Amino acid sequence: MRDTVDVHLGDRSYAIHIGTGLLADSGALVAPILNRKRVAVVTDENVSALHLDALRAGMDAQGIAVSALVLPAGEATKSWKYIQETVEWLLAEKVERDDVVIAFGGGVIGDLVGFAAAILRRGVRFVQIPTSLLAQVDSSVGGKTAINSPHGKNLVGAFYQPQMVLADVELLGTLQPRDFLAGYGEVVKYGLLGDAAFFDWLEANAPAMAAGDIAKRIYAVKRSCEMKADIVARDEKERGDRALLNLGHTFCHALEAATGYSDRLLHGEGVAIGCALAFETSMRLGLCSQEAPSRVREHLKSMGMKVDLADIDGELPDADALVELMGQDKKVVDGKLTFIMARGIGDAFVTRDVDLDIVRGVLNDALAQR
Repeated sequence: MRDTVDVHLGDRSYAIHIGTGLLADSGALVAPILNRKRVAVVTDENVSALHLDALRAGMDAQGIAVSALVLPAGEATKSWKYIQETVEWLLAEKVERDDVVIAFGGGVIGDLVGFAAAILRRGVRFVQIPTSLLAQVDSSVGGKTAINSPHGKNLVGAFYQPQMVLADVELLGTLQPRDFLAGYGEVVKYGLLGDAAFFDWLEANAPAMAAGDIAKRIYAVKRSCEMKADIVARDEKERGDRALLNLGHTFCHALEAATGYSDRLLHGEGVAIGCALAFETSMRLGLCSQEAPSRVREHLKSMGMKVDLADIDGELPDADALVELMGQDKKVVDGKLTFIMARGIGDAFVTRDVDLDIVRGVLNDALAQR
């Protein structure tokens, strides 16, 4: 069971392969783009223990030599310390500009390794093999690469497209339930921002998908990638429509900063909470009906996801401090925050005309429920 989604970017176009058995066939898929039969793989401790041997076997089947760097798992790896370690290791491995580096992991590894590839020798080629649902539907596609700064998330990075993406949905079977559901936060975002029919499909089919239905997993990954590929082809460097992909993220990034980029709040959990907050804000601004935020929250709750600020363990700063953290977002223009608001499910839009007092009110009410 396989499918392909193409990202159309002229001479930088590439294919996203989605399906089963892709890890076993990774050597055959990657071989045509190699100038010499070797790849440098960067992964993390969790993925290494579960899947690195299978990737080596897939490469070995085509006589491709593999060297691997294993980094700690977790958001803290997206840092200056580990970008330096990764780049220095790639240089020590004598990786040349025409070689291929493989990012083998979730969103953290994909973002970090993509950025390393972008700056190494002014750009070496890389392939994304995403192992989490979040990475397969979102972060591995579209060429956004970055590390975090104490000032905020993803503030140091580059737009740099991969050569291809191999999304093997069988790897999702080894995810912890919390990690799978965190990735689902990005899946549901696509329905909310631009495809009401996909949201309808998710309401009916997401429970079976979460329970392990492979065909439904392939469809959910494919539809998410189709939507992202279409938006990226129109607006690669986020000058317009691509900002739609940040539905929920302005809230999310502030919450991630407030929780220290820790396991208290996974990125996809923050996206889900952020989407609920964005729809609540939209409703209070008179942009959408009261039914829309209620339907969003009901679906997320039915999936067993974090939906409210009350679902985040530990202390959180007050509403003013959270709005201040939003001010570090990359999408700030002339000091004005960019929000993705919604006229309804499947109808999001980008705006800088949002009354921050309304936002503070939404946050204050949410904090009062804790």
